Amino acid sequence: MTSTDAIFGTYRADENGLSRYSDQWTAVDLRRRIMDMGESKSHRPATICSHVSLLQRMTAVAPALSLPWPAEDLWPGKSAREVSEYAELSTQAVPPQIWFPLIRAAWAFVHTFAADIFRADRRYQELRDAAQKSVVGKDAELDTWLADQNNTVPVHYEPDRPAGQVPGVNWRLMALNLGVWAERHGALFSPGPRSTARRRAKVLQAVADGRVTHQGLIEDLAEVTRPDGSTGPWHLGIDPYDLHRLRIMLRNAAFTLVVGFLMMRDSEIQEIVRGSVVEHYNSPAIASTLRKGNSSLPRKHWWIAEPVAEAIAVAEAVSVHPDRVFAPLHRKNDAESLDGVWMMAAFIAFVNQGRSWSGLDEIPDGYVRPHMFRRTMSMLTDQFAGSEIALGMQLKHFATRALANTSTLGYAAADSAWAEHLKDAIEVAKFGKLKELYGLHKVGQPIGFGPGAERVKDAFDQVIANVKARGGDARVEEDLLRKIRITIRFGTLNNCLYDGTNPAGAVCLEDAIIPEGHTGPLDERCRPDRCGNSMIGIEHVPIHDSHRRTQLKLLQTPGLPKCRKELVTRELQRVEAVLDKAKEALG
Repeated sequence: MTSTDAIFGTYRADENGLSRYSDQWTAVDLRRRIMDMGESKSHRPATICSHVSLLQRMTAVAPALSLPWPAEDLWPGKSAREVSEYAELSTQAVPPQIWFPLIRAAWAFVHTFAADIFRADRRYQELRDAAQKSVVGKDAELDTWLADQNNTVPVHYEPDRPAGQVPGVNWRLMALNLGVWAERHGALFSPGPRSTARRRAKVLQAVADGRVTHQGLIEDLAEVTRPDGSTGPWHLGIDPYDLHRLRIMLRNAAFTLVVGFLMMRDSEIQEIVRGSVVEHYNSPAIASTLRKGNSSLPRKHWWIAEPVAEAIAVAEAVSVHPDRVFAPLHRKNDAESLDGVWMMAAFIAFVNQGRSWSGLDEIPDGYVRPHMFRRTMSMLTDQFAGSEIALGMQLKHFATRALANTSTLGYAAADSAWAEHLKDAIEVAKFGKLKELYGLHKVGQPIGFGPGAERVKDAFDQVIANVKARGGDARVEEDLLRKIRITIRFGTLNNCLYDGTNPAGAVCLEDAIIPEGHTGPLDERCRPDRCGNSMIGIEHVPIHDSHRRTQLKLLQTPGLPKCRKELVTRELQRVEAVLDKAKEALG
C-alpha cells in the first residue's frame, strides 16, 4: 500500500485536503471518504459496501500491519451494508452561524466589491500597456510629476507604523505612474546607482512633506460601515499585489455562492464553461455536462436565481481559462483543477483578516466543505411544503426518485442547529406581522373581520389601555405586545387563532379523525367562512374575490355535470359568505 490509489482508485486526495498516502489518514479522514462516495452518487451502494468492508478488515488486522493504521472501529455496531446505505445521510449541514456571514460576504464581493476590482484591473492594464522598460528621460518626467502638487505618492497601508515614521513607498506603483514597467521597480528606483538614489530622494521628500495616498490604482471605492461604526472605503488601497489576491478571492466568492445556492457538486461546478447560463423552459439555468467518467452523458440543466447568474458572470470575467469559468488564474496548465475546500478556506480567512476595513461580519471557525452546502440547501428547501419532489430532481437523484424516497428525504432531514434558527426566525416574522397589525389598529385602520379579528382587537385594546395607565413609551408598548395572550397563525386564506388550551369551536376538528400524535388545527379542513377562530385579513379579501370569480366562470361551463355543479355552487356560497362579511365590516 503506497498511496490512496491502492484503496480508493482514482480518488484525488490532494483535492480534498488529504495526504496522498492513505496510511497517514485518520479515522475521520477515512469516514469522510466514504461519505464523499455516498454523496457523489457516482458509486453504487455495492461499491461503497466493498470499500467499507475493506476498511473494517484493515482495522481488524491493524496491529499486524507494518504501516500505521487507525485501530478504532470506524463505524461501531454497523455492518458494511448499513454504512453503505446511509453514507450520504451522515453529511452535516453548514451551521447557520457560519452559513449566513459566509454567504453575505460572498455576495458583497460579487455584487458590490467586484465593480471596484474590475475597475482597478482595467486601470492596471492601462498602465502596463502604456509602460516601457527604458528609463531614458524619466528624470525630467519625475520632476514634472512632482511639480504638480495634485500628484501624491502611493504608499503602503501600515496600521502598525509608529507615529512620525515615514510610510513605505509603493515603488512598483510609483514607477508605473511614470510609465516604467519592470519586475519590482526595475532601474527607475532600485537602490544602489547614484541616479536612482537621486530619484528616490526626491520621492521620499514628497512623502516627508505629506504628499501621500493609500488609494492605490483607483479612488472612490464603495463605502461600507465598519465594525467600529465608522464609514469608509471597503479596501484601503488596491495596488498590483492586492489586485492579484482580490481577483482570486472574487473567484472564490463566486464559487461559494454557486456551491451555496445551486446544490451542485464541487466537480460539477468546475465543469461549468463559458456561456453556460442559458434559458431553459423560460427560466435562467446553467447547462453543465456531468461527466463522472462518461463524456457521452447529455447536458443537465440547473435552474438558477439572479444572484447565482451574477456570480457566474463575475467568475467568467475573472477567469483566464479559454473555456472553464472556475480555473486557476494562470495559464501554466489548462487542465489543472481547483481545490474547492481550499478556495472556501482561503476566502473565509481573507474575509476575517480584512473585516476591520471591509465591514463584513466575522465568519466563525468550523468545519465547512463544499458538499455540506448541498445538504444545507436541500434541508432548507425541504422546509417548504410540497418541495420534496422538486428537491429530488434538483439534487439529480432521478434513479432514487423513481425507486424510493429514502435518500432525498434523509438528505433534507432537519438539522438541529438550523431547526432552532428557523424557529427563531419564524417567531421574529410572526411578531413583526403582529406589530404591523397593532400599528394599524392603533390609528383606527381596519385589520380584518370575523370572530378571530374581534379577539385580536380586544387584545390590542388591552395593550393600549395598559400603556396609557402606566404612562409608558414605545418600549413598554412593545414589551406588552410580546406578552399578549393570543396565539395566531398567519395563513394564505385567513389567520387562525386556534388556542390549544381551549380548542372548542375549531370547525376543522369537528367530526374529524385526528392523526396519532397530531396537535393543533387541521389546515386542510379549514372553514374561514364559519370558524370561530378565523380572522380574514384585508390582504385575504382579493384572494377570496378571485376564487369567487373562478367559481362563477366554472358554473358557466357548458355541459357541467350536476354533481360537479352542486360542488361548485356550494364552494361559491362559502366564498360569498366570506366576502359578504368583509363588505359589511369594511362598509
